[in-house]
Amino acid sequence: MQLSTINKLCCPFDKQDLKLQILAQDTQHNILEGLLTCNTCQRVYPIVYGVPIMAPDEYRQMALEQPIIERWKLEYQLEHIKLIPDSDHSAEQLAAGSR
Repeated sequence: MQLSTINKLCCPFDKQDLKLQILAQDTQHNILEGLLTCNTCQRVYPIVYGVPIMAPDEYRQMALEQPIIERWKLEYQLEHIKLIPDSDHSAEQLAAGSR
């Protein structure tokens, strides 16, 4: 994924901007592995083999995403990463943002 693509992406949950954390790039500076994080709802979307995995919550396949995140925690010394925040917490933040 090219860096210029990030500016065109938003969180599928609340349509807010995403923060990029690059974990691996190729020689042309394309992003191979990384994390896109929404500061508003706290959802985390992995970038795997250059493809951002940004499905809505009900279509996310945690059984496939979680092992990748666990590997990255070890490989890149990442802190605690939670792909989907507690539902009460994200609903409160979304409601606060709409006020």
